[in-house]
Amino acid sequence: MTKLETQTLDAATEAAEDSRNRAKRKKWLLILGSTVLSNSIGYGLYSHYYGSKFISTDNAYTAAENAQVTPAISGIVREVRVNDTQQVQKGDVIVVLDDTDARLAVAQADAELARALRRVRGYVANDMSLAAQLLAANADLERAKVDLNRREALASSGSVSGDELTKARNAFETAQASVRVAMGSREANAVLIAGTTEDTNPEVALARAQRDQALVNLERTVIRAPKAGVIARRSVQVGQQIQAGAPLLWVVPVHEVHVDANFKEVQLERVRIGQPVEVKSDLYGRSVTYHGTVAGLAGGTGSTFATIPAQNATGNWIKVVQRVPVRIQLDATELAARPLQVGLSMTATIDTRSDS
Repeated sequence: MTKLETQTLDAATEAAEDSRNRAKRKKWLLILGSTVLSNSIGYGLYSHYYGSKFISTDNAYTAAENAQVTPAISGIVREVRVNDTQQVQKGDVIVVLDDTDARLAVAQADAELARALRRVRGYVANDMSLAAQLLAANADLERAKVDLNRREALASSGSVSGDELTKARNAFETAQASVRVAMGSREANAVLIAGTTEDTNPEVALARAQRDQALVNLERTVIRAPKAGVIARRSVQVGQQIQAGAPLLWVVPVHEVHVDANFKEVQLERVRIGQPVEVKSDLYGRSVTYHGTVAGLAGGTGSTFATIPAQNATGNWIKVVQRVPVRIQLDATELAARPLQVGLSMTATIDTRSDS
């Protein structure tokens, strides 16, 4: 075979190889294009019919209805029975105040109540005495009236002197005044006991209320946990003089933790109370999923309740997408198995397919 024939054969072979390679590339490009197209269509259908029904945010944090413990009375701290991070149950004694002053106040109130009871009994007894005095005054008045009438009848005949008649009239007027004094004294005393018994008399009721208040203050020297939870931010110390209303510590109910998820306003069109939610915590990682439900939506955006809210009425206004806090109630069983502290970062995903 000549050199020219060999070159011609090689060129034909290369052309055939290039044709086959182009056909293969075209085939793979078609396969790749169809794969991308089918995946795009599948993703679009998935996003439209399924994925768009779920809304998610990582702007979510755990929260709880914390209880701030404050004393109702002033006093000196005698005992502090808890420390930070300690678990307590509702009703557990956490702080004890010195009760010396409170016990003295109870004794004083008891004495005042006893004195009020005796005073009211004296009013009742005095009423009987005043009634007897009024009867005696009326008898004296009747006797003075008879004497005056007798002397006035005898005065015309001269049997009675003018001086004797004057004394009779004075005696009658004195008797009248004595009756009025007796009636006034009894009416004044009757006002103190009218319409009441010994137990319902206002003086006794006031003294009893003061005694009850003293007993309540004595009970308040023992401060108990208002709910179950974990002690946090304890600032009270033994021997400290505390005032009523001063914060002593916090009780964090970790078993009642919920999630406050801040969703964008454009995500909330289909969010309804009761919809299921999946929540993941940065503490346990993506492998742990909490389940819960939408408990409610806040009455306003976060910026509305800020210390310095935005003044959009000014001329320099820029529209910013707002976030609305959504409260998510977690499953109590899952929460008991893996407790969460307040303030942890969470990721929440709401399933909006349930339009309840």
